[in-house]
Amino acid sequence: MTTTAMKDPYAILGVSKSATAEEIRKAYRKLAKELHPDTRPDDKAAEERFKEVGQAFKLLSDPETRAKYDRGEIDAEGNERAPFHYRSRPGAGASQRGPSGRFEDLGDIFSDLFGEFGQGGPGGGRRRGPPPMRGADVRGKVEISFEEAIKGGKRRVSAPGGRALDVAIPAGVEDGQVLRLKGQGGQGQAGGPAGDALVEVRIRSHPWFRRDGDAVRVDLPISIKEAVLGAKVRAPTVDGPVEVRVPAGSSSGALLRLRGKGAPKASGGRGDQIIRLLVDVPTDDAELERFAETWTPPAGYDPRKRFRR
Repeated sequence: MTTTAMKDPYAILGVSKSATAEEIRKAYRKLAKELHPDTRPDDKAAEERFKEVGQAFKLLSDPETRAKYDRGEIDAEGNERAPFHYRSRPGAGASQRGPSGRFEDLGDIFSDLFGEFGQGGPGGGRRRGPPPMRGADVRGKVEISFEEAIKGGKRRVSAPGGRALDVAIPAGVEDGQVLRLKGQGGQGQAGGPAGDALVEVRIRSHPWFRRDGDAVRVDLPISIKEAVLGAKVRAPTVDGPVEVRVPAGSSSGALLRLRGKGAPKASGGRGDQIIRLLVDVPTDDAELERFAETWTPPAGYDPRKRFRR
């Protein structure tokens, strides 16, 4: 059966005969990614071109075979040239299709694209089979509550393909932080390790809590009476409500500190919860309005004295 001679490998890769090894490698990577059967399924022309690119790169990436080709000792498929230009049958180096319909040497070709070659590289001699390749990483997201972010917990998320993954949420996780689940990604090839699952954490905003480093802040409304006379009031924390003491004479903006009620600290333990008091003035309170009209501030009192110069 007559076979069609393979074109010049330099022309196949689109490089000159004086191209450096790195220029050849870059050209190969670009073409192999564009023509891969998974990228262009059912494209017979791209498939044949893909095989040519792989064979051309194998020949030119090995300095010894490249030199032989340049001297005319072997043809583009790596076969020794016979006298009178007699063409021997194609060598064993050409890519062949296996029973699965995929290229038998895909791992050998594409391990270079992802930096997984062994020490010898693609020009280090014929391989009996593809080298081990690490599986691809998969990505996902998980949305959690503010309280879960502070205290930690467990969530189940769906990975690509419908597989369920159990994610341990560490206490103190930050919004946008990516959690790495070792070995939970794509399956490795030829005995290679599985990839990882990378799960991005998104924290839902809370109606009253907000995080400030290892502190948790909250605004706590109090009445005029509580502010003037002082009182014990209930305040929310991520661990549940607690009772706090409002000092007599408190103004809006005064801060109270609850030790150990904040977010986890890198050094261990937890930060504090900072409560900002906000005096809430009721509307349509006739008695309060009459009191305000007759109230005389003490001598020297000026709520805006800090602005005086």
